[in-house]
Amino acid sequence: MDKVKTSPTIRKQLNSWLKAGVMENGIFSTNTNEGTPQGGVISPLLANIALHGMEERIKQFAETLKGRKTENRYALSLIRYADDFVIIHDDINVILTCQKIIAEWLSDIGLELKPSKTKLTHTLNEYSGNVGFEFLGFHVQQHEVGNYRCSNNTNGIPLGFKTLITPSKPKIKAHLAKITEVIDTHKTAPQAALISKLNPIIRGWSNYYSTVVSKETFSKCDYLTYGKLRAWARARGKGSINKDKYWRTVGDRNWCFSTENGLELRNHAATPIIRHVKVKGNANPYNGDWIYWSKRRGEYPETPTRVSKLLKEQKGICPHCGLYFTSTDTVEVDHITPKSLGGKDEYKNLQLLHRHCHDTKTASDGSLTKSYDDNPF
Repeated sequence: MDKVKTSPTIRKQLNSWLKAGVMENGIFSTNTNEGTPQGGVISPLLANIALHGMEERIKQFAETLKGRKTENRYALSLIRYADDFVIIHDDINVILTCQKIIAEWLSDIGLELKPSKTKLTHTLNEYSGNVGFEFLGFHVQQHEVGNYRCSNNTNGIPLGFKTLITPSKPKIKAHLAKITEVIDTHKTAPQAALISKLNPIIRGWSNYYSTVVSKETFSKCDYLTYGKLRAWARARGKGSINKDKYWRTVGDRNWCFSTENGLELRNHAATPIIRHVKVKGNANPYNGDWIYWSKRRGEYPETPTRVSKLLKEQKGICPHCGLYFTSTDTVEVDHITPKSLGGKDEYKNLQLLHRHCHDTKTASDGSLTKSYDDNPF
């Protein structure tokens, strides 16, 4: 709590959460005197508070190395997400020293590194049997390439390698296992039920990896999913596959797993690869630069296409109140002329509004009720 240098309201809320107690099956069972329940919603926040300062401790060590302090701070990186982190530097001795410093720093707050999840590796050459590293479901590795394809350093000198970030093999395996489980548990279910269950799984997983080198992985997942669906169809056909019953040609897609009424199974490869664009170093969601954040929000890969298009057309401005959308606003798609009054579901009749602006507009435009197909995101 001493690390939380913020408003008294937030400190009071954190104290309340920490002492809230434990509920089991909807019944209050015990007070919280120490720790928090495993998997609790507050755990990531507490991890961020407890581990705050770790990066600065590493940067302080970097300043003690030979050379210019600013260059040394830049060369040594610590990237952390909650309680998962990696330390990157081009000297193995610096990394080993960092490991000792982090172990000591954690011991002061009663924590320790988990040996099974702590390893040393090189991103280009094999080290202790490892090449590259896994982080948040991604595999990061460098590959030797020619000077025309390789990356350059800050001085424009070719490095001789290129960094590729791909979905990690364990996550691919787990995703395919999930698809297999769904197909196996829907052996007797209607095709529509199977498609409805698989589509959210495929969409969510593909969107998560849509900013990295995933095209080949997506195609592989589609191929293996197709094999599972063939087995599913063969089991239902008592050894034979009725292609025309389960697969159709839809648009430019041949062998599209779909129903007669047009419900299609989503392909992994249909998800476009849109590279992640880093946030500007001096950008801050609280510095009032709403134009930057509203424009960036429209470019975010997981933003629905309709919302992204409306954001760009409106230049990040809510037409009802005239204010820019911020990164924390809840927005909704609104029909300018309500559908209940004859308005059509087309782009020229759509606008993006703040949720509270949408409520105000709906109450005064003569429509019967807010249309709940205009889902917020």
